[in-house]
Amino acid sequence: MDLIPIKIQHGEEKAWEQVCGLSRQDVSSRTRSVFDEKAGAYLLRSFGIDFQVNPCEMLIACPSGQGELFLGKLRDFFRIAVLWYMSHAKDIPPTGRLIRPVDVKGGHRFTTGTHLLPVDVIAGIFARDKEGFINKGLQYGAEVADGLGDAGIRFYPLPRVPVTMILWIADEEFPERVDLFFDSTCEFQLALSDVIWAVAMMCCIVMIDG
Repeated sequence: MDLIPIKIQHGEEKAWEQVCGLSRQDVSSRTRSVFDEKAGAYLLRSFGIDFQVNPCEMLIACPSGQGELFLGKLRDFFRIAVLWYMSHAKDIPPTGRLIRPVDVKGGHRFTTGTHLLPVDVIAGIFARDKEGFINKGLQYGAEVADGLGDAGIRFYPLPRVPVTMILWIADEEFPERVDLFFDSTCEFQLALSDVIWAVAMMCCIVMIDG
């Protein structure tokens, strides 16, 4: 599917410079990353994949080569999500309370136009295939979320940003449906609705095109 690029409000270069100037210990603690002195970069796990993030060089790399989707097709979404997470994440645990993207500040935009999340496409792909739904999520580091719908998975696009996706299989009364939820702490970790939308879109795209 075609993706609409997003831009950082005050310029990506300036934002990276801000992260570059932060305490490595502080960044590591807040983001659950580890600074690798040899690589000169933070090691950050995303979707079950290890990435190297070097804010001073404005560079994100994947030593294993598994991150092609995120460094290629999803590059704009991934870079803005990592950048804002590195600069704004808080050292607080998730609450476990699930909220819809529309419930965050500015989230009303997620219901129309180019910001509409393609959950209906995912529902169509896995309409009667809950095992396929789960297995697809597992390919990208998701864990099974028991007791949610007909099948539930929980992604970790960023270490402190769990995203839960729930599949409801079609039956005689209702069509198939997929719901996507953030933890209630997502606004503390990502700061902007555009960044929250970018993370939600990445979770959707891995289920569609990944």
